Amino acid sequence: VQLQAFGGGMAQAGGSLRLSCVVSGGTFSDYAMGWFRQAPGKEREFVAAIGRSGGSTYYAASMKGRFTISRDNAANTIHLEMNGLKPEDTAVYFCAAAVNVRLTDVSTYSALETYDFWGQGTLVTVSS
Repeated sequence: VQLQAFGGGMAQAGGSLRLSCVVSGGTFSDYAMGWFRQAPGKEREFVAAIGRSGGSTYYAASMKGRFTISRDNAANTIHLEMNGLKPEDTAVYFCAAAVNVRLTDVSTYSALETYDFWGQGTLVTVSS
């Protein structure tokens, strides 16, 4: 299984970016998907997650209302629409796939160890 994230770049504070992640290999509809990010010198942190059917979505508190995760099972792709960007959103953003996992609670969907496969990351830089 391979994950390819793209769409990162530079934005000004208050601006928007849309990240995408294409998954190849396996059966995409078997994967719950997540986005994480890692800022320089900091640990990787949870951003958002989406269940296998797309019917359930979850967000870190600081992203709720600004970020939207979605998936297109026909295209083996997930997206992260980021609005109202802040300089503190600057980080490398990673997509991840969890095989046959139900994202039932925060201890599941926000944990790095829940996810079996990871993409290479795409850099988002937000200037003030």
